[in-house]
Amino acid sequence: MPLPPSRPPRPAQRSHRVESPHGSRDDPYYWLRDDTRTDPDVLAHLRAENEYTAAMLAPVQPLIDSLYAEIVARLKQDDSSVPSRYRGYWYWSHFETGRQYPIYLRRRDGAPEAEAVVLLDCNAMAQGHAFFQLANYEVSPDNRLLAFAVDTVGRRQFQLRIKDLATGDLLPDVIENAEADLAWADDNRTLLYVEKDPVTLLGRRVRRHELGSTAPDALVYEEPDESFGIALERSKSERYLFIGSESTTSSEWRYARTDDPAFAFTVFAPRAEDHEYQLDHLDDRFLVRTNHQAQNFRVVSVPVADRPAQQQPQHWRDVIAHDLQIFVQDFEVFRDFLAVSERSGGLSKIRVQRWGQAAELLAADDPAYTMHLGSNPEMDSTRLRYVYTSLTTPATTYDIDIHSGERTLLKREPVLGDFDPARYASEFLWATARDGERVPVSIVYRRDTPRDGSAPLFLYAYGSYGLSMDPAFSSARLSLLDRGFIYAIAHIRGGQELGRRWYEAGRLLAKWNTFNDFIDVTDFLIAQRYATAGNIYASGGSAGGLLMGAVINTAPEKYGGVVANVPFVDIVTTMLDESIPLTTLEYDEWGDPNEPEFYRYMLSYSPYDNVRAQAYPPLLVTTGLWDSQVQYYEPAKWVARLRDRKTDANPTLLHTNLEAGHGGQSGRFERLREVAREYGFVIALAGGGLALRA
Repeated sequence: MPLPPSRPPRPAQRSHRVESPHGSRDDPYYWLRDDTRTDPDVLAHLRAENEYTAAMLAPVQPLIDSLYAEIVARLKQDDSSVPSRYRGYWYWSHFETGRQYPIYLRRRDGAPEAEAVVLLDCNAMAQGHAFFQLANYEVSPDNRLLAFAVDTVGRRQFQLRIKDLATGDLLPDVIENAEADLAWADDNRTLLYVEKDPVTLLGRRVRRHELGSTAPDALVYEEPDESFGIALERSKSERYLFIGSESTTSSEWRYARTDDPAFAFTVFAPRAEDHEYQLDHLDDRFLVRTNHQAQNFRVVSVPVADRPAQQQPQHWRDVIAHDLQIFVQDFEVFRDFLAVSERSGGLSKIRVQRWGQAAELLAADDPAYTMHLGSNPEMDSTRLRYVYTSLTTPATTYDIDIHSGERTLLKREPVLGDFDPARYASEFLWATARDGERVPVSIVYRRDTPRDGSAPLFLYAYGSYGLSMDPAFSSARLSLLDRGFIYAIAHIRGGQELGRRWYEAGRLLAKWNTFNDFIDVTDFLIAQRYATAGNIYASGGSAGGLLMGAVINTAPEKYGGVVANVPFVDIVTTMLDESIPLTTLEYDEWGDPNEPEFYRYMLSYSPYDNVRAQAYPPLLVTTGLWDSQVQYYEPAKWVARLRDRKTDANPTLLHTNLEAGHGGQSGRFERLREVAREYGFVIALAGGGLALRA
């Protein structure tokens, strides 16, 4: 095989002072930021990085290709989702063999499948685009029109179009630079949408579009606070339109009748510091998920006609009371019952409560598992659809009859080949962190994998924004397990696996808990002989990429290799610049660096600012040129600084997807190529097949 290039790209250093109220810092790679994404020097550098990464991985490419082939071979390519009934039609999606994107279909209730009508064929819509995403679609109340949101860049600036389902024609109406949220009014001619700020990419205004009109769309609501984003939806009862203003820790919702031509929106409960709530509607009452006097949230009932009660949370009546041991994460309203998605004992569960009766948990079959609510668009249904999965059980869709308790298996995601779940074992463990907290850990491995510390271990975590990383099945992951890897998920602070307190203990001035938890879980797995130091391979993306950066600055010797996907690594510089998309939304998560306490604290863990002269493990970093959430230049600068300062000869590789954003490639097969590259990188490291030197 040809030898890889001996030297990685070395971008020029150009002095630049990053100013703040608390001092300035020199950033010699700041010039890599190009908001237009047209600077020839920047693009040339990113292409050179891609060429270097490809050359360095060339000895491993046959393994990557083999991984990709076996991952694809496990997929049932001509597959369909379980149909859901809505307003007299059944809706579902279908993949055709060899095609990258789904086809969305519907048929009238009672009609044979042969009479199914194609709503949207994303394969045809994606032609001519390197990237394509259908983010949302909404059918008009009369079932005739389909409004949908697409992105062909990866920047999440969606274009809205409308299709006449009777004729199959696209209407001439085109709306640019919008969020994906859509809501129809009852007149079937008025569509509400959220307009984005073109610079910050925040949803700023709700506008109403009248079909066929060329006049400027009328303003319905404008959000004045740039730390809030906007949500827009139609109630499940079909009687109300909702506009939500939401920050990380507070929210405010407005409602209007769907048949009100004036769109007279009324504030439900005024925004208040640290009060989050969400609305739905049933008959004469609103159902509200709220954390008012309830750290882990509760569900309350509020009469529609009682405006004073709406604005005074102390008068809200409990439907699901607060429980310090149970985090209420979501709910689904039905005429006869309420389904609640909750989190207790570190796991995601579902509780069902028939009105006026005691609530009951749905049964589970594994030590580590995930349940989540499925597609339940009809309020009058007496059946609840939910999805069950575990580290050894493919996603399985059930309907359960609330009156009889009968459970019907509708679909288990197929895994082609010789997959046998009995070959694999999962565990749910508790690691003790340095401050005494017990951190949940989910683990899966083949039963014939040695448990003496000799097996390589792949450790994944996220730990931010209250997002929980649930133990779910992955057919692609079998390529690691079948090669002798143990796979573990560290449910570290910053998520909500153990309720709201778990999130609060991993954000703002407690963020170091997130990083320490990951390192302490690593030490626990070593002590329990699941792995040995240096034979653990860590991975995280976005805020989980920040986690990877902080961990390898702190304890690099514990890891044999690290993958950081779209990593948020230059946190202080980014959070000081309100012109960078989405920055102001992040103050409640990370803090405002214009305040001295937060500035110093963020600077203490910022991966880019804390790169030092020490040995680092082999590193694979990915980013997307059009990423609107973590700008491409953060990982590009981080890689350049790592190469400047680290004392080892291990490879530090950067791959930039020049045609995509935060989520990577859009096609189902192209996404799997990215997984195969990540797995190939760590498998080769674990097997000694990537003995490369930068």
